[in-house]
Amino acid sequence: MLTLYNDRHALHHGQREMFRGEMVPCFEIPARADFVLAELKRRGLGAIETPAAFDDAVIARVHAPRYLDFLRGAWDEWVALDPANAQRDAFPSYWPIRTFRSDVLPASFPARMGLFSYDAGSPLTSGTWAAAYAGAGCAIVAAQRVLAGERAAFALTRPPGHHAGADFFGGYCFLNNAAIAAQTLRDAGAARVAVLDIDYHHGNGTQAIFYERADVLVTSLHGDPHTEYPYYLGYADEQGAGAGKGFNRNLPLPRGTGFEAWRAALTDALAGIAAFRPDALVVSLGLDTFAGDPIAGFTLQSDDYLRIGEDLARAGLPTVFVFEGGYAVAEVGVNAVNVLEGFAEGAG
Repeated sequence: MLTLYNDRHALHHGQREMFRGEMVPCFEIPARADFVLAELKRRGLGAIETPAAFDDAVIARVHAPRYLDFLRGAWDEWVALDPANAQRDAFPSYWPIRTFRSDVLPASFPARMGLFSYDAGSPLTSGTWAAAYAGAGCAIVAAQRVLAGERAAFALTRPPGHHAGADFFGGYCFLNNAAIAAQTLRDAGAARVAVLDIDYHHGNGTQAIFYERADVLVTSLHGDPHTEYPYYLGYADEQGAGAGKGFNRNLPLPRGTGFEAWRAALTDALAGIAAFRPDALVVSLGLDTFAGDPIAGFTLQSDDYLRIGEDLARAGLPTVFVFEGGYAVAEVGVNAVNVLEGFAEGAG
């Protein structure tokens, strides 16, 4: 299993986030990736590389140019408002909800920050763009290496990506690494690509990016949005639109779901992916399905992740894994690498 590691991920290190009405220490912290890297090294599970360079043109085919322009310069604008801001993370304060315009780009930085975000739980820091951009590079190179013949590759990066849409951030996500990997595969000649999101939280950004396309099938297993973040997307009746009708599939599950029921949903998801007959698979690898996760509600155990890897391997597809959520930090390394080890053993 080849790993593409983002050695700049720790540049994004939020101090606090808004969670259920109060400011709390961030759940999404650099140690998440550090524990995964340490476990990969401990088990010797394949080569670990850091991309030296990559063609970033694909990022602008996934994300809107005005959004990318905003992210590149956001920190400098934030500090320009008040030099004291250099010691404070940036958060949005206003959002253009129903009846407000979003086509006009305001001159005000706080207004633009609200335009390009959807929650107050994703602090933007001095290193956010550098970390997210390098992470996108890991996803691009992982996809390219799979196309070149690797059975699978793992983009080990943070911040995560699956909540980021074409022109918005949220849910700790700024650039959508899974979508960027899928688009890289498409651009290089894969006629059909499947994205399977197994994070506890629905990948609303990935769904939105591909919702009207028939060349990328998006399937997600996640906590029921009636009660779980991101709340406003992820329902079973969301099946795509226009040319993409029938190419989006959500399998929401109730809080408290254990491995047997979760695995049955995975089997169902993989059957749908097989029927689509993709040339490659991208897995949004969230580990917040673990029983000990502080902001989720499934009850999977560490050994279950070995079985998940085996099931994914049986799909028989060239596969790109992209690291997403998982906030039981001490266990996230074991759980992530269990999936990869189970996959490697299942793939033979």
